Amino acid sequence: MEQYLEFTGIGKAYPGVQALRDISFRCDGGEVLALLGENGAGKSTLLKILSGDTRPDEGGIIIDGRPQQFSAPYDAIKAGVSVIYQERQLVPAMSVMENIFLGEQPKTSLGTIDKKALRQSTQDIIDKFGLPIRPDELAGRLSVAYQQMVEIMKAYRRNSKIIAFDEPTAPLADAEIAILFDLIRRLKEEGRIVLYVSHRLSEIFRITDKIAVLKDGRFVKYLTTSRTNEQELIQAMVGRDIGDTYANLRRNDKLGDVLLEVCNLETEYLRDVSFTLRRGEVLGLAGLVGAGRTEVARAIFGADAILGGEIRFEGEAIDFSEPKDAIEAGIALCPEDRKDQGLVLWRSIRENITMPVLGRIRKGLFLDRAAEEHLAEEAIAKYAIRTPSINKIVRELSGGNQQKVILGRWTNSKMTTKLLILDEPTKGIDVGTKAEVYQMICDFAGEGFGVIFISSELTEVINVSDRIIVMRNGRVTGDVTRREATEESVLALAMTD
Repeated sequence: MEQYLEFTGIGKAYPGVQALRDISFRCDGGEVLALLGENGAGKSTLLKILSGDTRPDEGGIIIDGRPQQFSAPYDAIKAGVSVIYQERQLVPAMSVMENIFLGEQPKTSLGTIDKKALRQSTQDIIDKFGLPIRPDELAGRLSVAYQQMVEIMKAYRRNSKIIAFDEPTAPLADAEIAILFDLIRRLKEEGRIVLYVSHRLSEIFRITDKIAVLKDGRFVKYLTTSRTNEQELIQAMVGRDIGDTYANLRRNDKLGDVLLEVCNLETEYLRDVSFTLRRGEVLGLAGLVGAGRTEVARAIFGADAILGGEIRFEGEAIDFSEPKDAIEAGIALCPEDRKDQGLVLWRSIRENITMPVLGRIRKGLFLDRAAEEHLAEEAIAKYAIRTPSINKIVRELSGGNQQKVILGRWTNSKMTTKLLILDEPTKGIDVGTKAEVYQMICDFAGEGFGVIFISSELTEVINVSDRIIVMRNGRVTGDVTRREATEESVLALAMTD
């Protein structure tokens, strides 16, 4: 029997927002279909409908010719659907094998869990993936990358006929991405239906067969991957030609005095790290996974203890005991994991933006609500945050708009930020919003901020930064200007001991 998944006239509205309008397209068994679009295009909403997390207002889903109505995720799982989200869906206190077989553990004749069979079945799956993890290892103790692989193994074990991947490579290193792509090819060969969501266009061309493009909640175009190119995809997603993103950047060419000096810094993870940053300068930190870039940011921000060396900020030695001290001194951090570390997801845009300055917008014992609303509206206007209201819950925003909320928090008119540390600020956001973020970074420098820009994408860190510090294994291996840097030279430094 022919296997296929079809969306027919899907519509979904939230208060003030029409998330999806008349979405219709089809994905056949034995092919990988990319679901592509800017942040806010409707991809996440469509995946939530497919997984049973959300019910559509209009239209429906057809699987192998049979209309489906999912009232809950369990209904979707029963119908053979697995959606692997960016956020982990694991139980951290349970073992790998308990997570993979959650709710369906093999039983003995006495009705108890057959631990031996459970362990062996899990080991068989792990061996197929070629991963160095144990069946009885606690899921919460695994790296983010390996937790992602456990999610994928869980879907594989269910023998799901439809598997959707939402930005699956975001936490993975190159070797793990190769394992994932091998698995996706295997799923394709087995005739399964694979939906693949990613903002990394290079991956789209590497692993997919067809592409469905969404924009502003509408279906735009259906393309065959081998017959299109990157420029056509960007044009379809963004609705305009963004040209040469880097060549069009308005950069700051007037550097000020030295703002930050890091001298022979030692932490639990870093060894003899030294560099300087001037006012108005964008300093990139490049390196492979585990190089120590995030650890440098955490040490400056007071999140990790300094064991040796010195950090000087505006000429004064600093040794913050907690991030609060860094914030008061004028240092802000936009963390890599914005959802767990950067935002209070169940609070509004207004509350997230004004959180650090509540003490500065009071009238006596009470909060000055008008001042609070003004700061939120100021940030929404400055960063073009797409929202119907300052009171919209942050969890309901797209990834790009969530990132803008964090930027609005640290750069509003009540803050005294002088150093802005951006750790993977373009992670999980679309090409159009990336272009906006690149210009924002250059604008911050033009306003006199010192900017530390951390990115795993060599192309963007080289083209956006004025100067690049390259790291490996917690040490600095190179310091090069944008004009000197090439992807080959930076990668060579990142792989040098």
